[in-house]
Parts: sequence; structure tokens; C-alpha cells
Amino acid sequence: MRHYFISPHTDHLIDLALSEDVGSGDITTDHLPEPEAPGRASIIAKQDMVIAGLAIARRVFEKLDPDVVFSSVFNDGDSVISGDAIAEISSSLRTLLIGERTALNFLQHLSGIATNVQSYVAELGDSPMRLVDTRKTIPGWRVLEKYAVRAGGAHNHRMGLYDGVLIKDNHIAAFGGIQNAVSHIRKAVSHLVKLEIETSTLDEVEQALNAGVEVIMLDNMDISGIREAVNLINGRAVVEVSGRVSKNDLKRLAATGVDIVSVGALIHSAPFVDISMRICADT
Repeated sequence: MRHYFISPHTDHLIDLALSEDVGSGDITTDHLPEPEAPGRASIIAKQDMVIAGLAIARRVFEKLDPDVVFSSVFNDGDSVISGDAIAEISSSLRTLLIGERTALNFLQHLSGIATNVQSYVAELGDSPMRLVDTRKTIPGWRVLEKYAVRAGGAHNHRMGLYDGVLIKDNHIAAFGGIQNAVSHIRKAVSHLVKLEIETSTLDEVEQALNAGVEVIMLDNMDISGIREAVNLINGRAVVEVSGRVSKNDLKRLAATGVDIVSVGALIHSAPFVDISMRICADT
């Protein structure tokens, strides 16, 4: 996987992170005898992991020193082992010390997601069932967190409310039923847009089929209910399963014949991975 392409949105996020950390100045680094002296640093993996966020880490240091030298033999999506040097950096000691925590925060969080996702992908094995994320993301971080999901080997669900129709239970209530919701939305959107609807009972599945939606989500159904729903749908719509899905559920779900499983825990339950940065004067 190639490095992430920096966008104005992620540039702004990096600016916010640096502003939050540096504030009016680094009152420790500023008192070094020679803060502008040349330095070099190594970013080190302290555990086995899947890397994500190298371009973001580089951009942090570029914000502080446009001439920084940031190199890595790895790409996002690569697996590294504990002790590997993920990246090498050359700049002033001031730049390295000020940028260290912000760069590591991005790397540790995004690599944590990629590593977590890869463990789900490994559990799924060679099943054709597609593993996707959800919109349960940290505000402002969605584009990066969903990028990390792809780096880990899974796929993205919709990015936001603007790029996919998903009629959920509260929409159904607001429209006054499944048929009304589908009918009103179908008339308003392009013929190229697919409609997905959330269901939690077999009766709702039947209504969704009668309404002609392209994707049916089975929300918080038990495994026997999912099997019945898949048999009822019988290929007439794409089937997605969502709600409290754990890693241990994946193989059983795949065996039912569902097409997609969405898992919020890919992102919201991913722990930071352990990454450190070693800095020294470049003599």
C-alpha cells in the first residue's frame, strides 16, 4: 500500500495537533544550549505491528522544518517486528524534540487500527465475506482512521451521510414505515444510488425485499436469525450483518452466506501500538 496523500483536511489536523502540544513554545527544548544543532532520530517499533501513517508523521516534521530528511524502507500496510527501525529522520534537535510526540501519536493510533484490523482479516481467512468499518470514529479523524482500516486489509463502509443511503430505524420511524421511506428516497436520489435498509426482524426483512432495496442490513440478529434471513433473501439483495460482532464471530457469520460484516471495533476498540523515537546529536 502506498503512503497516504496529504490533503488540506489532514494538514489542518496536523496544525491543530501541533498547536495543542506546542502552545506558546516548548519551554524545555528552548533552553537547550544549541537547539538548532543538527540531530538525527530513529522511530522504532516496540512490538510487532502493521504500519499506517508514515506520510502523516513525515508531514508533522515538515511543518517544523521544510528541509527535514525523513526516510523509511517501509510502506503503509507493511508488517514490522519489534525492534525494526520504521523511519530515520534528520533535522535540528529542536524540530525532532518538538515534533516527536505529535508524530508518534498519529503513528501509534493509525498503526494500532491497522494492526487491529489485520487480526480480524487473519481470523476471516480466505472467506469471500467483506469486512468493513463504520462511522464510529473520532471527530475529525475519520478520513485517517478509515485509511488505516484499508492499510490493515479491510474495507470502508460509507465515509459519511453524503455518499451512501442507509435507512436506519430512526429514519423508518420518521418516514412512517419501510415502504414510505424507500419510496420517498428512491424518487429523490439518482438511479445510480443503491439503497440499504436496517432490519432487526424477519418481518422487516420481508418488507425490505418487497420495497426493492439493494442492500439489507441485519442488525443485532442472533446467528439462527441471520441464517433464516439469508435464506429468505436468497440472493435478491446484498446482505450485511452489523451489531456487536466480535472477532470470534467472523467464521460463523461467513458460514451463513452473508456478504458483508461491519464492525465498529475495528476502529473504536483499537489500542495504540508501542512505538518510540530515539534522538541524538548529529556529530
